[in-house]
Amino acid sequence: MNIYSFPRGGLSFDDPTAPPRDSSTTAFLPALSVIPLVQHAGVPAKPTVAAGDLVREGMLVGRSQGPLSANVHATVPGRVIRELSWKNAEGRICNALLIRMGGGFELLGKKETAYSWTDLSPHELMHLATEFGIVEMEGAGRPIAAVLNYEKAGKRDQTLVVRCVFDDPWLASDYALCRERLKEVVEGSAIAARTGRLNRIVFAVSHREKDLGRKLLSEAASYKLPSSLVITGSRYPQHNQREMELALRAYEKREGILLGSVIILGPATLAAIYDAVKLRRPVLDRYVAVGGSAVKNPQVMKVRIGTRIGDVFAECGGFVDKPKRMATGSPFLGQAVTDLDEPVIKTTYAVFAILDSQAVEGRVRNCIGCGECRVVCPVGLDPEELFKRLRRSQGGDKAGSPYASAECHGCGCCELVCPSRLPLSQTIAGRHSYAG
Repeated sequence: MNIYSFPRGGLSFDDPTAPPRDSSTTAFLPALSVIPLVQHAGVPAKPTVAAGDLVREGMLVGRSQGPLSANVHATVPGRVIRELSWKNAEGRICNALLIRMGGGFELLGKKETAYSWTDLSPHELMHLATEFGIVEMEGAGRPIAAVLNYEKAGKRDQTLVVRCVFDDPWLASDYALCRERLKEVVEGSAIAARTGRLNRIVFAVSHREKDLGRKLLSEAASYKLPSSLVITGSRYPQHNQREMELALRAYEKREGILLGSVIILGPATLAAIYDAVKLRRPVLDRYVAVGGSAVKNPQVMKVRIGTRIGDVFAECGGFVDKPKRMATGSPFLGQAVTDLDEPVIKTTYAVFAILDSQAVEGRVRNCIGCGECRVVCPVGLDPEELFKRLRRSQGGDKAGSPYASAECHGCGCCELVCPSRLPLSQTIAGRHSYAG
């Protein structure tokens, strides 16, 4: 069995405060939902309802306003109380609809109608994915129409890569989803491949989960599209775009299989595509890994979009003590939050809260020149030198190198191994997120 990985750097990462990944629980439905009008990469959706209006489960409440915008839907039935506006930890203004739950559910608990999609054209499939507001369920949340641009496809080889690589323990939500919705993930892959006019499907699975990979490949056998399994390494950040492509190119060269350009999608995105096309429903909920040293009972939960993270933490038993930091996403790339009213959105795959003992703030010391950051950098940078130069440039020295710093994709490996706890990745990549 060949294992394909990126050639240098990276690290093995384990976090005992992350939740167990082998099962999930369904969170309670929120009495109050905060439905942001921007859960995607572009400008906010335009509200189609106003305060006082009644909404149905799955009803369109925000219409997309551009190529990187996406439709937004109510995830519970009820009444719109008001439109909210607040500034998040990154300084971005967020608009949202506050909905008080009430009335009957049209989708929850009802028998699902499965629609055939095999006779639909790529244009019709794209229309359904767009109508139901499907975006990449990680990162910035690019609309699926921007990812699967079928108008540019068909003239060259293209491969859909199903990314089931769990190098980060906070991807427990994706692992649980893969186990519990394996058939939906595979069928969503077939739908995505047809929508984007892609020639092949590759299931990229880390070597610790090779049995899961075999099940995915076996399930894909019923669809008339070439499919194969690639076993990757488990060093973080293997699941990142750059590192995944390096592993795929090594596979391509060794196996003599032409992949062409690759489109990499995670299991949550593919399950959402399945729901939109096969069940004709928008993204109503998603799997979220909930944990951190401040949380009593970390677990993977299936949470309705719009649920406030305070409610999510409460369902995990609350806090053992007052948390020092809270964030959404992985500790490597998470976005800091300061308010328990912050809602779960389409791209929220994890939320965590940490105690004082884990927090970095106030413990930054001087660099001791150990060189550990250089060893783990998968891009081959010298984080120590870049950090020092960029810090000097902030004081008026022009020695900083914007080109070199642009090579950093902010994976956070250097920060994890730094004994001085310097904010290396944050400074080099020019971002201000959680580092812990």
